[in-house]
Parts: sequence; structure tokens; C-alpha cells
Amino acid sequence: MEEMFRQLELLVTLPLDAQAALTSLFTPLQLAKNEFFVQAGEPTQQIAFVRTGILRGYFTSPDGVEYNKTFFVENDLFGIYYALLLRRPSHLSVQALTSCTLWVANFTQVEALYDSHPAIERMARRQAERLFLIKEQREIDLVMLDAKARYEKLQQEYPNLEQRIPQYHIASHLGITPTQLSRIRAL
Repeated sequence: MEEMFRQLELLVTLPLDAQAALTSLFTPLQLAKNEFFVQAGEPTQQIAFVRTGILRGYFTSPDGVEYNKTFFVENDLFGIYYALLLRRPSHLSVQALTSCTLWVANFTQVEALYDSHPAIERMARRQAERLFLIKEQREIDLVMLDAKARYEKLQQEYPNLEQRIPQYHIASHLGITPTQLSRIRAL
């Protein structure tokens, strides 16, 4: 859990008692390649820290086409935030693209710590703000950048991702076809 607390320290300094309270809520979870953390339509109450591995968060259209919204890689803290806040089933599926080791906790139990540990609430707010900024930038990039620029940006944000997962997942994330990605990579 040291890796997780190093990442959380980038958001806020957590006193030792807050760290201990959080530590008591997280348990390890192993996911095999292709196993799901959550599937669309299922309720979810868990947040997770990625210790090792890569997961994808994706939507499936009514005609069965999958659209990769995001990737979760080592040192990412994630949850299906709108589903957690609204206490509704997830519209997003999260699937392991490699074998993964996660630390997971129940979001409601983390929320219960907010009053007794204000630093945890501050950390959660800053994480939500960080994720909002990432989401906002992604939406801007999809509209303002061409496919080649989006690909180059993905390479900067996720070094070595291409060597670890199938190319069609990269293409889906970029909003292009695998053939278009092959052309871009050939340039």
C-alpha cells in the first residue's frame, strides 16, 4: 500500500491516523486477464488502486460495438464515480487487459471517514477534481485534435502501453479504426 499512499500524497498530506483508517478498508484483489472489475448494468460500491496491470473502462453500444473510454494503469486510483455517487448500476464495464493486482475498498466506508478525517475528504475532492480535468481535456482533444495528434498524446500519457495491450484497444480509445491506427503508426 506504500505505492498508493505515495500517489495520494500528491493530492494531500494524510496524517498517520487517516492513513491507518484507510489502510484498514483496503484489501488486495487479483484479476486475471479479461476478468471484470465491474460489468455494465451491475451495481458497484468499490474503488480501486492499481498496483500492477492495465484495465480498460469501456461502453458497449446497442449494436455491440465497444468504445474504450479510459485506461487504468499502475498507480491509478479509480472507481465508477457517477455510479458510486448516485448509488446506481454502472453504465461502464471495467475489464483487466493484463493480469492485475488491485487494492480495493468500499466507497461508502471511505465516505464514512470524511467527518472524522477531513484530510480524507479533501483527498477525495482533489481526486474528483483531477479526474474532472482529465475528462474535460479528453473531450476537448477528441474535438480539437486530429487522430495523429491524439495518438502522439496517448503515447506521452501512457508510455509503453502499446507494447502491453492489443492495438485495437488503442484504436478504440482514440476513436479510430485499427486500420487508421496502422496508417498513423506507419508515418
